[in-house]
Amino acid sequence: MTTEFDSKAFLKNLTRRPGVYQMYAENGDLLYIGKAKNLKNRVSSYFRSTGQSPKTQALVARIANIEITVTSSETEALLLEQNLIKQYRPPYNILLRDDKSYPYIFVSDRDTYPAIRFRRGSGRKKGRYFGPYPSSGAVKESLNLLQKVFRIRQCEDSFFRNRSRPCLQYQIKRCTAPCVGMISEEEYQQDIKHAMLFLQGRNHEIMKVLANEMEAASAALEFERAAQLRDQITALQQVQEQQFVSSQGGDADVFGCAVQPGGVSIHALFVRGGRVIGSKAYHPRVSLEDTPADILGSFVAQFYLSGPREIPPLLITPESLTDQECLEDALGQKRGRKLSIQANVRGDRAGWQRLAQTNAEQQLSSYLASKQNMYNRFLALQEVLELDQPPRRLECFDISHSSGEATVASCVVFDREGPKKSDYRRFNIEGITGGDDYAAMHQALLRRYTQVKKGEGAVPDLLVIDGGKGQVSQAMQVLEELQLQDILVIGIAKGPTRKAGFEVLISGDTGEEQILAADSPALHLLQHIRDESHRFAIVGHRAKRGKARRQSQLEGIPGVGPKRRRELLKHFGGVKEVERASVEEIAKVSSISRTLAQDIYAALHPDS
Repeated sequence: MTTEFDSKAFLKNLTRRPGVYQMYAENGDLLYIGKAKNLKNRVSSYFRSTGQSPKTQALVARIANIEITVTSSETEALLLEQNLIKQYRPPYNILLRDDKSYPYIFVSDRDTYPAIRFRRGSGRKKGRYFGPYPSSGAVKESLNLLQKVFRIRQCEDSFFRNRSRPCLQYQIKRCTAPCVGMISEEEYQQDIKHAMLFLQGRNHEIMKVLANEMEAASAALEFERAAQLRDQITALQQVQEQQFVSSQGGDADVFGCAVQPGGVSIHALFVRGGRVIGSKAYHPRVSLEDTPADILGSFVAQFYLSGPREIPPLLITPESLTDQECLEDALGQKRGRKLSIQANVRGDRAGWQRLAQTNAEQQLSSYLASKQNMYNRFLALQEVLELDQPPRRLECFDISHSSGEATVASCVVFDREGPKKSDYRRFNIEGITGGDDYAAMHQALLRRYTQVKKGEGAVPDLLVIDGGKGQVSQAMQVLEELQLQDILVIGIAKGPTRKAGFEVLISGDTGEEQILAADSPALHLLQHIRDESHRFAIVGHRAKRGKARRQSQLEGIPGVGPKRRRELLKHFGGVKEVERASVEEIAKVSSISRTLAQDIYAALHPDS
């Protein structure tokens, strides 16, 4: 029986970052590979109800699974897409896409007077190739700029060998005319060396020169010239862009590992000949207390030693593995040659490592928020709490502040499909003693559930409080005051070790404490909503604190508008001097009365 692909649940948790998507049929056949600047927007377009071509409709009808590989940029996505298409040649790509070669910059460095030219594909002619690059237009514009800056020939060899006098390129200062000996071989080779260093991304001097010329042109009001220089700088930046999915060479398997309560994701990138030729996500079942180093060490051992699998000379991991030397020896024996496992890498390898880690984190986020996984957690929570049915709506509250400054409370909402971000709320807490978490929790709960009592919000089945018995008692008091006794309340407090997996659940009704198994799906759900409320509260707190620290202390004082603030600052020289001033001194400012001066002094000295 064919199971219909749940596109709505998949798209709900899909990232908006650039990357590559691979569409699979139910039997595991790869149907289509595509790239996107915004994965969510692009993949969503396949599932529109109208406006699809017959070929796209036929493709979508066969989709049973979609795998995602996030990249750092759209350029990397484009090159990875090309590599994968050439590797697997999916049927719908062959039908719908032009699988042409990508452009290179070619330097005929074996000639006495080398040329720099545009080429599609690499390796057909002996010389140095730089690329591949995603845009032929950018390469051609950059070649034009390189010709102008370094004055290197771009003509074909037959034209070069048959010149008896300089061509027009020499006349317009785009070439030094090596064809007729207008430049020495040594000088020309120096120009070639500089151009090649620039193409390798090792020479930024020309960028500084162009930037200085652009500023000079702008200062001289030569805006057309300045715009031309700006476009040249942009072209040079494009031509020297580093591409982590296609580098100079090397074979490696690269691993990323992400661990959260209730799930682990390991993402493997397979690099051959300097190109990422594929990737795969894995979700092994592990115990919660395992560290990433332990998990990845065990995974790598099973991955290579449990069956026939190609072992490259290099494995790259996000951190050093447990028993790494022993693992290197065992894998080296199976491979028949020495093998290295490295965590501290640079250059292209560091780019591969970041790519693998980013994808591991993204895959884990999607996995934990998947519809089926989330519903199973709600079922487990129903069993733990002995409910008649799984709860439909959970709300969780947390408090965040810095030593009592900029206190913010968060309310995060989960339903059976996961986080419901449209219902998230933050509360700026005012009028309490700084650092009084109980008072802050009481105020946030009272404000939230007063709205519910008025019929302005949905009533949760379960209220989760991030905290211990004190915070839970505040929730019970608020609900009793508002006569909302039908809401079940539990607290989730850190256990004695304060480590994940050892949390204590506190019943709001009885005060009884309960510790769930570390691998309990119910505990994972509560940890997930607790961590999300904590994250949401911290984001709000930091924004409020940052705004308060950027904002003048004179702002917000009744009667003190922009004009009076300017006069105060001009009179005293700064906010600190205003703070030091007495009421009488403040009243000396022409537009400030004594009554207003008293208000200003009181606002700047709230503890006096």
